[in-house]
Amino acid sequence: MKIAIVTDTNSGITPEEAKKLDIKVIPMPFLIDGEEFFEDVNLNQEQFYEKLLKGADVSTSQPSIAGVTQVWKDLLKDYDAVLHIPMSSGLSASCETAQSFAKEFGGRVQVVDNKRISVTLKRAVYDAINLIKQGKTAEEIKQILEETGKNSTIYIMLSTLKYLKKGGRITPAAALLGKVLGIKPVLQIQGAKLDKFAQVLSFAQGRKKMIDQTIKDITTRFKDLYENKQLEVEMAYTYDKDKIETFRQEANKALKKYDLQVKEVDPLSLSISCHIGEGAIAIAVTQVIE
Repeated sequence: MKIAIVTDTNSGITPEEAKKLDIKVIPMPFLIDGEEFFEDVNLNQEQFYEKLLKGADVSTSQPSIAGVTQVWKDLLKDYDAVLHIPMSSGLSASCETAQSFAKEFGGRVQVVDNKRISVTLKRAVYDAINLIKQGKTAEEIKQILEETGKNSTIYIMLSTLKYLKKGGRITPAAALLGKVLGIKPVLQIQGAKLDKFAQVLSFAQGRKKMIDQTIKDITTRFKDLYENKQLEVEMAYTYDKDKIETFRQEANKALKKYDLQVKEVDPLSLSISCHIGEGAIAIAVTQVIE
């Protein structure tokens, strides 16, 4: 069965990587001062943060469903099926929208909701490629990815509460208190949920807390996967490469005892950055499907 893979830019997969992997990546749109942009189409990371740090108003939008379905139609001229792996339905309505329109393709388009985003979504794409090589059908791959989707966790620390306040995720009073006290939130993504995990007063404290919790997940929640060598540790960040490099070195030092190292370090997509701002760092642990 000849299967095409489609994902979106929230996977962190660049156009160059997509070409090497022979997959299609749909750009997620975002707005800057009311003007629509697409990452690596008409705006790059450097240009985005230049505008953001100057106080531009940023927000996100969904990709055009007409554009998405046209991608499917074009691929189905050469492929038997399309496996569409978008960002988690718990974080965007784009997945549910794609699922609804996929029904019009008579089963030839399978939309996967495995509750992933960023580096964990990228891992799901890698897994799908491996499963295609094993001869799995699109329906079988969808089932496998959805059944294993919960086997990942992301911890992310923000440098500012400004964008959470703007998005209505925290109250203005809480944002002001955080600014005055220097409180930095650490968030957790497990499955479809984005929850508060901890509050810290410094990045050093936050890095240690995230590393400790990642190791706890590896040795308890994911113990069986760890013992079977089916885990991967990844990182992501917004804007500040030096900050994530410090985090990577500290994590690798702690993970060495467990015969693990950080596999991927990716900048977060710009549509995600619209919600969390500059200076964020994240660590993830994810199942690898062999």
